[in-house]
Amino acid sequence: MPPPTSIPETALDGRKRFRAAHELLERAVSERAFPGVAYGVLLDGSVVALDAVGRFTYDPTAPEVTPGTVFDLASITKVMATTAMAMFLYDRGRSRGGDRGRARSGDSGVLDLDACLGDLLPGFVIGMEPGSHKERVTLRMLLAHSSGLPGYGRLFEDHRTPEALLRAALRIPLEAAPGTRAEYSDIGFILLGKALELLSGDLTGRFFWREIATPLGLETARFCPPQDWREQIPPTEDDRVYRRRVIQGEAQDENCHALGGVAGHAGLFSNALDVLRFAACILAEGRTTAGRQLFQPDTVKLFATRQAEPSGTTRALGWDTPSEPSSSGNYFSKNSIGHLGYAGTSLWIDLERKLAAVLLTNRTWPDRASKEIQAVRPAFHDAVVSELH
Repeated sequence: MPPPTSIPETALDGRKRFRAAHELLERAVSERAFPGVAYGVLLDGSVVALDAVGRFTYDPTAPEVTPGTVFDLASITKVMATTAMAMFLYDRGRSRGGDRGRARSGDSGVLDLDACLGDLLPGFVIGMEPGSHKERVTLRMLLAHSSGLPGYGRLFEDHRTPEALLRAALRIPLEAAPGTRAEYSDIGFILLGKALELLSGDLTGRFFWREIATPLGLETARFCPPQDWREQIPPTEDDRVYRRRVIQGEAQDENCHALGGVAGHAGLFSNALDVLRFAACILAEGRTTAGRQLFQPDTVKLFATRQAEPSGTTRALGWDTPSEPSSSGNYFSKNSIGHLGYAGTSLWIDLERKLAAVLLTNRTWPDRASKEIQAVRPAFHDAVVSELH
């Protein structure tokens, strides 16, 4: 069983304070946008709302979602685990090698944003086609989704082991010259995750638990939840094609599953409170509630800054920023960062307002047909900001 979650005293009147947002989610559940949802709001370092609506599935006898229910975060993994790991290693490089975060010759366990992926993972460039430009792909480009790699590939269909799938990801050709196109890429983050493992000398799951989750007190945030948690996690899909079973308590993403449930692009699980605790660290410019500096303030700012290239990109390093229109709605400031997850999850952080909002759903149950979450997200965020005054 996941550890019990106590609602902070600062959030006890959250349903009343954010009545419109709560009622909006009740309507979304009744209209079958998703079976259930847990949500939370953080303001000025305090959790001011933590609540839930609906059930695990549309079955009226299914368990009710609670504020402490653990969900498959899907691509929020990219910021909470992989980008956080990159920030941590970047800081380590700054402390050893100067203010640019560049590793000195012979350094290990540090991140140089301009390091070439092929230098870390030679399989990415060995045997590449002449003129492919794969040798120019940097870690910065992977974080900014500007590497030229395709957004997605159904690698799991032909490669069922972690080793085989990684080899297939390394061999994927670029679809654009590096740095010329912004293309949100799961493949890029799979490879980034492996590069960070090499730099850190540790596996992603262990590094995340030791360096991110434990200092922040994230009790439920983990890869590959224990077997006895699974029935307490809402199912994401009744998979009739690949695994041919209900997906519950294991990563829905098929490439992540083939990688053993731990990957740079997906695989992390958490409840809403722990996502807010992570957001609180970002809003405090890296300082934990216990006073420890998890990330340097300049590092938080660097990774939260929208990239100047390619033209038209909304991406920062790892994070997204508001586009027009945005899932963050109309009122989150331009100085906001966030990320979505395919299963129906989202995290948005307004750095100006010191505000964060998390929305966790399993909108892909029982299949992936429903797209109503696309309308619910901005409406929810608009309601939250409107009720701050």
